[in-house]
Amino acid sequence: MEKVLTSDFNSNINMLDGELRLKASFDLVGRDFFIGKKNAKLYFVDGFCKDEQMGKIMSELMKADENKLNSCRTAREFANNFVPYVETDIVSNVDEIIKSVLSGAIAMIVADYTEAVVIDARTYPVRSVQEPENDRVLRGPHDGFVETLVFNTALIRRRIRDTALTMEIHSVGKTSKTDVVICFMQGRVNEKQLNALRKKIDSVDVNSLTMGQQSFIDCLVPKQWYNPFPKVRYTERPDAVAASILEGSMVVLTDNSPAAMIIPSGIFDFLQDTNDYYMSPVIGSYMRIIRMAIFAMTMLLIPIWLLLIRNPEYIPEWLEFIKIEEPNSLPIVAQLFIVEVVIDAIKLASINTPSSLSGSFGVIGALVLGEFAVSAGWFVAEVVLYMAFVALTNYTQPSFELGYAFKLFRMMLIALIALFDVWGFIGGILMIILEIATTKTVTGQCYLYPLIPFKGSALAGLLLRRPLSKKNN
Repeated sequence: MEKVLTSDFNSNINMLDGELRLKASFDLVGRDFFIGKKNAKLYFVDGFCKDEQMGKIMSELMKADENKLNSCRTAREFANNFVPYVETDIVSNVDEIIKSVLSGAIAMIVADYTEAVVIDARTYPVRSVQEPENDRVLRGPHDGFVETLVFNTALIRRRIRDTALTMEIHSVGKTSKTDVVICFMQGRVNEKQLNALRKKIDSVDVNSLTMGQQSFIDCLVPKQWYNPFPKVRYTERPDAVAASILEGSMVVLTDNSPAAMIIPSGIFDFLQDTNDYYMSPVIGSYMRIIRMAIFAMTMLLIPIWLLLIRNPEYIPEWLEFIKIEEPNSLPIVAQLFIVEVVIDAIKLASINTPSSLSGSFGVIGALVLGEFAVSAGWFVAEVVLYMAFVALTNYTQPSFELGYAFKLFRMMLIALIALFDVWGFIGGILMIILEIATTKTVTGQCYLYPLIPFKGSALAGLLLRRPLSKKNN
């Protein structure tokens, strides 16, 4: 049975003091004062309250006219007459009051009223809306999302000034009660997919989203531990989010996270980049095609090279240069796996290195290790060269998760070629195609859409950067 406030002021105060455990936490504050001759109490979290605004509100309350005060029969009438603040709400449910206070709002209990006045005068610690480090553009806006949800929704509203833009809020987590917002354009969004997403969000049963959006996605996607492909495209750019919403996609924002999740996202969506849209259509299309071709090479280049050097009779004359002149005692397959691990080790070390040193550390570490490994006879130069090319081209597309998905499949192909030669390569390619074809997005759509099911116009829009027009806007 839900707890609600009553007309007994002391009973309400004792109940809220106990539920909030004021004496156990120093940052939970209860402030007793009088409004005219009426007892009142404020509940708030120290650090979330706008001191200047609350000082003005307290000043107005303490100057309240008694006759006018006595004429207010409900908490709503009281708020309309004596609370000089825009965002106020009237709540009687104790759980809702506590949730509001812990979210940063201020709850005011006044004698004789069976409801609390909730004043949304909160402020969160926040950094500036600077451009995200991992999603930069040469031209275009240089703002980015932050960890405060209301700031992020405001950045989207600034770009889409239409009442069809809908911000639908949900609460996830029994303990954390994290705010989650679905952003979409009414009339453009796929209603079936939207309803499916709503049901999934409302059915999430966890205590808290400890790791923000990643914990949330873990609750939404099917439990397929063996499938490395990312089901959601992340971005911290408001312009990219606004464009996706206008195209009919749904965007999910979670409080305490600067990353927006674009749903649904297929494999072709990950191969787009924001810079494509800040170039002319010809240059943007060229960059996109080159990105797709090079990224495909990150998975296939090393396995094909390994297959050819294991079967020299397959090498045409014009590719004679790929042969290894001086193979050493360490098998090529072992060299490839060792270099794969070393590259990841350098990446991890760079992440944990101070930003002022990480760039030089990665370059120097790779050069020193590669040079000495070849000089000492551990590796052949071709292995280091090709693996360096693959490591660099992996960053031609913006999705970190998709890069590692291709890396894992590349390692699988290398292992299969080592075991079964040509048939291992063919079987590995078929396994990869089958894995991609059977992967589903969060909303159940095929991962290869718009190739499967085929939709020509949508596929052309993903492969080529089309100019802005009346039909394409």
